[in-house]
Amino acid sequence: MPSYAKFLKEILSSKRKLEEVSVVKLTEKCSAILQNKLPQKLGDPGSFTIPCTVGGAHFEKALCDSGASINLMPFSIFRKLELGKMKDTGVSLQLADQSTKKPKGIIENILVRVDKFVFPVDFIVLEMEENTEVPLILGRPFLATGRGIINVHQGQLILRVDEERVIFDMQKMMKYPGDESSASCFQIDLLDDLVDEHKDNQLITDSLERCLVKSGTTSDENPTIREEAKTLEKESENEKISQEEVQSKIELKNLPSHLKYVFLEPELFPVIISSS
Repeated sequence: MPSYAKFLKEILSSKRKLEEVSVVKLTEKCSAILQNKLPQKLGDPGSFTIPCTVGGAHFEKALCDSGASINLMPFSIFRKLELGKMKDTGVSLQLADQSTKKPKGIIENILVRVDKFVFPVDFIVLEMEENTEVPLILGRPFLATGRGIINVHQGQLILRVDEERVIFDMQKMMKYPGDESSASCFQIDLLDDLVDEHKDNQLITDSLERCLVKSGTTSDENPTIREEAKTLEKESENEKISQEEVQSKIELKNLPSHLKYVFLEPELFPVIISSS
């Protein structure tokens, strides 16, 4: 008997099944994914910006970084604020590229106003290029002074003094951009409107042509166009006045019966022709 005939006989007599059911054990991670029991993923609050005032200068974006162990101020800002004398410090800063830098010094008990609170803060002063977007770095010492609480679930930073508190919504705060390209994206929506608004003024040099191109609109307030429009109106008025003066100055004499006057266009200059 051929082998396939035996196979068909076992299938027809229900002695063999086409598929065998087997049990596969999954790991805990696979089970959690399939059962959708993974915990909700929350963003790391990381670095965010808060407004503050130091001396007479207001900084709209001071970088509040829970990962920084010091409060840092550039030497250029220290000179602008004239905060007094620095003290020497034995601290050396190790940067992310494993290089080390020696700070200029340390200034102590600098009053920093955040909302309605004023905190005494010690700053390490470092010779560095000033970042105009985020000029100051407030690290963990500042958060400790302000008894800061970071609520990851609600996305809030809470600063406390006694029983009073100030709450910052970190979800609404603009996070510090990592590069220049991410900062430029906030200007894309304005480009088209600005180009449409100013392209005619830049591309069309003749003011009269620009006036004709933008006729029917009231957006063009170019003083040159207004002056030329007034000049055109005066010329048309003067032309009408000159026509009336010419007509008033011409004195027509009586003609014989076989002659008559005919005026050429625009009816200013008379011509004598035969009446017949």
